[in-house]
Amino acid sequence: MFKKHKHHRSDRIDSLIGQGSTVGGDVRFSGGLRIDGIVVGDVSGLEGKDSTLVVSEKARIEGEVVCTHLILNGEIAGSIAVSQYVELQPKARVRGDLSYKMLEVHPGAVVDGRLNHCADGNHPAAAVPNAD
Repeated sequence: MFKKHKHHRSDRIDSLIGQGSTVGGDVRFSGGLRIDGIVVGDVSGLEGKDSTLVVSEKARIEGEVVCTHLILNGEIAGSIAVSQYVELQPKARVRGDLSYKMLEVHPGAVVDGRLNHCADGNHPAAAVPNAD
C-alpha cells in the first residue's frame, strides 16, 4: 500500500494503532508507528531518534505532529514539524502548518495551512523530550 522510498530511515513498523481504535492523549514513539485509527492528542517522535509515522487513509490525528519522517494518506488537524521527509499521498488532508526538509505531494493531497521549508531540518517545535 505504501511505497518504499530511499528517504525513509526505517521501513519497519514497531507499533500500530489499529482501525476502530481511538487514543485520547499524547503519543510518544521511536522507530515506526502506523496509525489506522484516531488519535486525539499530540504524536511525537523521541528527540535524537529516528521516527517514521505512517497515517493511513481512514486515520485521523487531532493534535500536533513531530517526527523525522511522515507518510500521510489520512487527516491531521494540527501543526506538523518533520525534520527530514514528508510524503503526502492522494487522500492526505492537512489542516494546519507543515514544516519540512523534503516534501513529496501526490495529486489529490490537500494542505489547508502554510508550508514552511527548513533546509537544515531543524524546526522550533521539533525538539521532543526523551522518554524516562
